[in-house]
Amino acid sequence: MGRSQETFSKKEKEKKKLKKRQDKEQKKEERKTSSRNGKDLDEMLAYVDEFGNISSTPPDPNKKKKVVDQSEIQIGVSRQEPVDPATLIRKGTVTFFNTSKGYGFIKDHVSQESIFVHQNALSGPIKENDKVSFEVEKGLKGLNAVNVKLAS
Repeated sequence: MGRSQETFSKKEKEKKKLKKRQDKEQKKEERKTSSRNGKDLDEMLAYVDEFGNISSTPPDPNKKKKVVDQSEIQIGVSRQEPVDPATLIRKGTVTFFNTSKGYGFIKDHVSQESIFVHQNALSGPIKENDKVSFEVEKGLKGLNAVNVKLAS
């Protein structure tokens, strides 16, 4: 007598495939019934109230509208007053300066931060522990001192 060609594992695999197909069909039907394609325009509209909140009800046409002065609206960065050049000049002490390599550091008296200085930014020779006045500019790796002069 011949054996059946279908084994237990084959039957289980067939059941799983059938179950997957049925689940897929069921999900497809659910998507069709809950899709937004069948809605009309009024159901898809959203309104913004005077406080900036989104709502589904249209605004009341009888309500008085506020008039906004366009010059009061600020877009982007607020305008800054011009900076006085005298306030840009800082004072500090040279903490390190290597004359052979041509660079060093100045410690700012106010902020106590260490600021890089290169020999090209010097107006005269400086050495360690000299009191100097300088301006600061943003460099690639941080702040750089420029227009460095010995303080009198």
